[in-house]
Amino acid sequence: MAKPAATTRTLPPRVPPSAPRAKFTSAASNVSSSLAAANGKTNSVPASDPPRYELSKVVHRVKLPAAADSREVAPPDVDWIESFHGVSTKPVTEEQFQVLMQPLSEHDIEVKPDGIIYLPEIKYRRRLNEAFGPMGWGLIPKSEPVVGESIVTREYALIVDGRFVSQAQGENGFFGRDQLPSAIEGCKSNALMRCCKDLGIGSELWDPHFIRWFKKTRMEEAWVEHATTKKRRTLWFRKGAVEVTYPYKLTK
Repeated sequence: MAKPAATTRTLPPRVPPSAPRAKFTSAASNVSSSLAAANGKTNSVPASDPPRYELSKVVHRVKLPAAADSREVAPPDVDWIESFHGVSTKPVTEEQFQVLMQPLSEHDIEVKPDGIIYLPEIKYRRRLNEAFGPMGWGLIPKSEPVVGESIVTREYALIVDGRFVSQAQGENGFFGRDQLPSAIEGCKSNALMRCCKDLGIGSELWDPHFIRWFKKTRMEEAWVEHATTKKRRTLWFRKGAVEVTYPYKLTK
């Protein structure tokens, strides 16, 4: 007897059409647009367009308990300092997967003076809120701050829906003891960005192919001079957004 033909599973819609949704620009489509522009087509978005953030849908939905099971279940007593409770026990839903893997909008990517590209920490928080909902995830310290002469570090773990996701060492520099509280807070933000790599958020920022493409098409280098030392060097900026601040000034 012939076996029945295998069926292909189709993904459900990401979110109900009635809810407003964030519009993210695909990194792949950005590359395609740049290639199209090089071939004489005009459907690409100018690099000088201002950044924009649009209202987003939230995939997370609160599941109300059934009448027969309306009693609240107490969460397990977990010592997150030592425990890896729930790690890899269940994958995210298909809708959450689509949110987490959504390509970055090139307008959200920032450039450091040394040419390093990065995504602001708040963009990671927005993506987590969109996928899991506020209070559906949390960052828990796994150690006390370790303070050096000019740098402070602290380890954090990312917990989602009561399950361990990943952990990372956050770090931040400081110049004086009065800056220590802000530096410790910066450790938390740094650790969050590192933990989110395991969820695939902003994976383009670690992709050499994407980094080379972005640096070639969306960045420019400018010569600057220090106001007091008169030393010259180059700084990197978003293309069309060169803004030099003190103690530097543009030079030729």
